Amino acid sequence: MGEHDEAIAANRANWDQRADVHARSRMYDVEGLLADPARISEVVRNDLAVLAPHVSGGTVAGKSLLHLQCHIGSDTICWARLGAVDVHGLDLSPNSLAHARRLSEADGAGLTLVEGDARRASEVVDRRFEVIVTSAGTIVWLPELRSWARSIRDLLEPGGVFMIRDDHPILGAMGFRPWQVTEDYLSGGGANVYDEAATYTDGSVDGITHTVNHEWRHDLAEVTGALLSAGLVIEALGEHPFMDWPAFDGLVACPEGWRLPDGAPRIPLNFSVVARRPH
Repeated sequence: MGEHDEAIAANRANWDQRADVHARSRMYDVEGLLADPARISEVVRNDLAVLAPHVSGGTVAGKSLLHLQCHIGSDTICWARLGAVDVHGLDLSPNSLAHARRLSEADGAGLTLVEGDARRASEVVDRRFEVIVTSAGTIVWLPELRSWARSIRDLLEPGGVFMIRDDHPILGAMGFRPWQVTEDYLSGGGANVYDEAATYTDGSVDGITHTVNHEWRHDLAEVTGALLSAGLVIEALGEHPFMDWPAFDGLVACPEGWRLPDGAPRIPLNFSVVARRPH
């Protein structure tokens, strides 16, 4: 077995069980999504705001799109609703993809869904895309980013664009409990292993029995360095005062999701990177 295979298998088992909880949760509200064909998730609206200045016409309409670490596919469907074509979603968890297939069929989105590790996506997806996206709690589940970045480069059309928006790594260093640093911020410290059935949505977690999680810290230098080493050109780097989920007590709702209350120290809750494969 490879160095990280056992950890990845434990994470896959955990996410297979989380998928059932998430598909029933109020947070994902899949029935509401299916009932309203015009609904675009908050996550995708925030992603598009980052991506729009870097795609022609400020839209994904008419552009082929790959969604990495797509989970149950609700956001992938939203990309299709925005007009992206030949939309693919890739995820490590087969049960997450089973939910994504059910949602895609019910919505008529026509998604192509592929099981695979995002670090080796180019080995299981046999085509290139004009746009590749990933966001909201993704790269912390990857042990390293060099192969991930190379795979993204290989899957992009020349001139194609990649966008990531995710929890800012400073929050991981704080253990999502500002304001005391309790964990590594810098990359390379190995896996953070914890045994916990909790997940980020509402709903009973009684069905989650695979409770060991492995996460890896990736500082901004590693994220951007991996993309640059893969031959991509960084077009934008952002740090944002909002995030997609109420990760800790004291956050208040805002149009983008959740932010710190007025008067709190101003720290980034999200980061984003846009990179392009040169022609």
